[in-house]
Amino acid sequence: MFRFAGTAGPDSVLSVLPTLAAPPISARPAVTRTAYWTRLLPALAALACVTRTPSFVRPLWNPDEGYLAVQAGLLAHGGRLYETVVDRKPPLLPWLYEAAFAVFGSGSLAPLRVLAIAAQLLTAALLASVARRRWGDTAGRTAGVLYLLVSVGLNPEDAQAATFEVFILPGTVAALWSADRGRWGAAGAAVACAFLTKQTGGAVLLPVVWLLCRRGGASAGDARGAGGAADARAGARRTGVVRAGAVRLAAGFALPVLCAALVTDPAGFLFWTVTGSTAYASFTGSELLVLGRGLANTAILAVACAGLVPPVLRALRARRATGVPRVPGAVGADLWLWLGSSAGAVVLGFHFFGHYYLQLLPPAALLATAALQLLPRVHLVSAVLTSACCCALFLTWGLLAPRSELAHSQRLATALAHRTAPADRVLVWGMHPETYWLANRAPASRYLTAGLLTNYSGGRDGPRVGEKYAVADAWPVFRAEMTARAPALVVDDSRGKPYRPDRLPSLRGLLNGRYEEVGRVDGAVLYARIPGG
Repeated sequence: MFRFAGTAGPDSVLSVLPTLAAPPISARPAVTRTAYWTRLLPALAALACVTRTPSFVRPLWNPDEGYLAVQAGLLAHGGRLYETVVDRKPPLLPWLYEAAFAVFGSGSLAPLRVLAIAAQLLTAALLASVARRRWGDTAGRTAGVLYLLVSVGLNPEDAQAATFEVFILPGTVAALWSADRGRWGAAGAAVACAFLTKQTGGAVLLPVVWLLCRRGGASAGDARGAGGAADARAGARRTGVVRAGAVRLAAGFALPVLCAALVTDPAGFLFWTVTGSTAYASFTGSELLVLGRGLANTAILAVACAGLVPPVLRALRARRATGVPRVPGAVGADLWLWLGSSAGAVVLGFHFFGHYYLQLLPPAALLATAALQLLPRVHLVSAVLTSACCCALFLTWGLLAPRSELAHSQRLATALAHRTAPADRVLVWGMHPETYWLANRAPASRYLTAGLLTNYSGGRDGPRVGEKYAVADAWPVFRAEMTARAPALVVDDSRGKPYRPDRLPSLRGLLNGRYEEVGRVDGAVLYARIPGG
């Protein structure tokens, strides 16, 4: 069977600045380090569990989870990634879902929810380690706690789902953590891990490269002013440091990516993860819709970050008012580069889905932590309390959020399971692949949503939706699949959307004369194959 299932003024700011470049954590006694993490990690783990509690109240949160669950089932039954199982995403998360299903069964996503908690805990711990190394013990605790409090600050469908963005965050933070310590091979591997979870995870490469160049500059800076020969030696040393680090960084990144391509299908890997998404990334055809979604999700995130933004603004104003020069290690340019590159990743593709914004939260938490080191303690208390209140608001939203689309998919899956046998293959023409998983039925096509065949992808308008906007060569493959293994039941779940069958000649040709309507569920039309059709 195919189974899924105090106060201070500018003078105090001046006094604080020189102390911000805290000594490396390795210079502190080992017992202090052990005691620090023994106290902090359990607290972060408890907070991570609390913030992810709503994720367990639904069988699934969004179509991405459904897509991954169906992919995992197909892979477990002999499917080949980028050949008979396709998506525009890299392979790590489908493999993770497949492994979880192999160990715990495919009837529930609860194991993936637990893994998402682990991912968030690892992200928070790495952020705490970065902040502690740069600014001290209190900063470490602050960064970890602030991150977890804001990590749920989006629509629950985006924040609570066990999907791509949650799992790229440990890799992105590990890349910065490694680069901060000059471990360039590990930094490259961490960037690769993030990239192989979702392409936009590679955006962290920009601050990593900046840190590499800065480390080369620092190694040369000690010898500046010692004369021409010393300057020349320093320049050569800088070049050597950067070159050696760049080689290790490139190797650390390239080897995992190359292995992933070879394990799957190299040409298919390149197409589906890099070159085959030009139409999907287009802004044309849905400008108002995309802008509205972007503004709405930005506003939601701004509410979640109400405790983070004011300290950053106050610290910037204080520095500007006092005329204090930039101090190395205070608020590093790498953090601003990280935030900027993550913002670019949000914009890339012009879809602005809420889960894209999760990538902004780790650098935002570190920037807020850095700013709080320049401000009186009262601002730290205010930031944590404000973030905690916002977190409670979003947790309540997650626990009480309506489930209209999930309820629709569940009713549709019940009807589908009632009209087909467990071994039957079915086609659900829509944007909710979770229907296959909920019904425990195998899809008749490798294309699990109508988006890959029409470019509807997240609600595009009619002008850019149709057969000619599909993934290259998708329709010939789809027609061949429908001929070789015609589905026992076709479910038209378009419900008037621009990808409905009467706008698609190939789909109309499949239905006409070969299928007849046998029922409707919430506007979705069920077609059964006519004997001999």
